[in-house]
Amino acid sequence: MNAPLKHRAVQNGPAAPTETAHPQGATTSNEAAEHRDSGAVGEAISQTDGSSGTQPDSDDPTADVVPAEHLLASIEQELNRIQRSMRLTLQAKLQGLVGKSLGSLQHNRALAASIQSILDQHGFRLRCHQCGHPAILRVSPRKGIPSGAFVFDHTIDGKRTFHGGGAVVPPIHLVAKPQRKNRRVE
Repeated sequence: MNAPLKHRAVQNGPAAPTETAHPQGATTSNEAAEHRDSGAVGEAISQTDGSSGTQPDSDDPTADVVPAEHLLASIEQELNRIQRSMRLTLQAKLQGLVGKSLGSLQHNRALAASIQSILDQHGFRLRCHQCGHPAILRVSPRKGIPSGAFVFDHTIDGKRTFHGGGAVVPPIHLVAKPQRKNRRVE
């Protein structure tokens, strides 16, 4: 049930779009490729030497470049939507821990490590409420806070920095995990 290909050609001008008939009745066109090459089309129209336009080669590997770019852009958009949905859902679930403490340094450290493990699995970090940088939640021993202090651990201008320091889980706002910076070996 292969349908024949229908071709339209224009003499002494740019190559016309090739339409392919599909069994489902839908047609596809290489108009996107023409849009990309609109500069070449303009040149072809302005030619005065009388040379005829050529039909696009069906074996041309560049004919699929534009549709592939659109497909990849569509995939990227869908992944961003999914990641945003995951971030908002996870953030809402973790809000139940805000303002809580498990009563001991050991238990609070385990809680912070568990939260961080979940965030790492899905490519997220906490946003530091003091400076806004992506950070890792940690619990550090502090004088006067027997159960430890929840802090945001991050690097700012190449220096490791700790912000926060409260006895309970701080407000949780998730951000995407930043790309690792390549270290130069000299």
